[in-house]
Amino acid sequence: MEARLNLFTSPIATKVGKHIVAAGKVLADSTLPAATQELVKLRASQINGCGFCTDMHTKEAAHAGETATRLHLVAAWREATVFTDAERAALELTEQGTRIADAAGGVTDDAWAQAAKHYDEEQLAALVCAIALINTFNRLNVIVQQPAGDYRPGQYA
Repeated sequence: MEARLNLFTSPIATKVGKHIVAAGKVLADSTLPAATQELVKLRASQINGCGFCTDMHTKEAAHAGETATRLHLVAAWREATVFTDAERAALELTEQGTRIADAAGGVTDDAWAQAAKHYDEEQLAALVCAIALINTFNRLNVIVQQPAGDYRPGQYA
């Protein structure tokens, strides 16, 4: 399978991509826990059907020490006992923020309040930006049908 468009060789896509990646580096340096960031990226990618990002963030999380059990249960996090209350709040915010077009009211006040119980303002800002950023990456990859399965941890570091 080949992508409809090579985002890595297109001059326009490469320029835009550099800015998006730079934004991701800002988030990586934030105080939002790295494990939470990977869980958020994985869950949004699952919802959006982005195989490329699901592959990437599963492998990156595992490489960083995330357990297979937690990775396998991200899609069913509500029923899983392996996530902290803070992670659960982040995953709820991720789902509502990713499914924004499906929800008449967008992100609920309750979801925001739950996240705000566990994260300070800077962490909330990082969480919101991480959700928006992964949704951007997902849409790029889904639109061009970017193939999945060959990613290696650190490949784009």
